[in-house]
Amino acid sequence: MTKFAGKDAFHLRVKVHSFHVLRINKMLLCAGADRLQTCMKGAYGKPLGVCARVAIGQVLLSVRCKYTTSHHAQEALRRAKFKFPGRQKIIVSRKWGFTKHNRSDYLRWKSENRIQSDGVNAKLLDCHGPLANRQTGRAFLTAAAGASA
Repeated sequence: MTKFAGKDAFHLRVKVHSFHVLRINKMLLCAGADRLQTCMKGAYGKPLGVCARVAIGQVLLSVRCKYTTSHHAQEALRRAKFKFPGRQKIIVSRKWGFTKHNRSDYLRWKSENRIQSDGVNAKLLDCHGPLANRQTGRAFLTAAAGASA
């Protein structure tokens, strides 16, 4: 992805992290081992590594990029899915970036000046809340009233 689109052309978000500690209870495999160890009594084990606990259908990685570089992102995710155990699916979202808004709605609201940038997310400005807190030209009472009717 970095090679074809550039390092500033995408935003990769890792959704799951490895916090679960794997442990091993080492056992002796020699003659007379039953006299040297306690078997399963106090078998807590030493830490062996870490892993992530993942449910079926859980999203592992999310990539946000422009439409022109989306085919590079799909190819990068296709190559990356072989590094994970199990069957992985690549889904192209209809949302705008990491927001919860659809692309068509986002572009319409952006042209109406109803979307405010909020870091990697976007905040929809509607007609709720005190009028004193609003900026000039951002009341939207007529547009919001027409949308709810």
